[in-house]
Amino acid sequence: MAELKRKSYTSDLSDAQWRRIRPLIPRTRPRGRQREVNMREILNAIFYRLKNGCGWRDLPHDFPPYQTVYEYFRAWTLDGTWQRIHDIIHKQVRHLYSKASQPSAGIIDSQSVKTSGKGGLVAMMQVNG
Repeated sequence: MAELKRKSYTSDLSDAQWRRIRPLIPRTRPRGRQREVNMREILNAIFYRLKNGCGWRDLPHDFPPYQTVYEYFRAWTLDGTWQRIHDIIHKQVRHLYSKASQPSAGIIDSQSVKTSGKGGLVAMMQVNG
């Protein structure tokens, strides 16, 4: 595996994380051009932006060009790659902690569900008189 030639950021993938996510990255098309960019660095740049909240143009210059990073981010959003990666890793983590692949319960509290701006539940109740 190629070593990074830059100082690492706190948002960079660890070697273990990269080993887990690497097989989930779409391969190049059989008749397409071979990639000239390091896919781990593409992911590191995307995670840097998500963690730090910067604009695409404000990515540090030691990442691949922001246009290239954005192209991968957008393509993977549109084709469902991000959702597929999430779903697979979610199942792996649940399995690692001996949990069923899908949660068996959910919780909704008053902070999550708002009723009405005025009066809450009382205002929604019908009074027969």
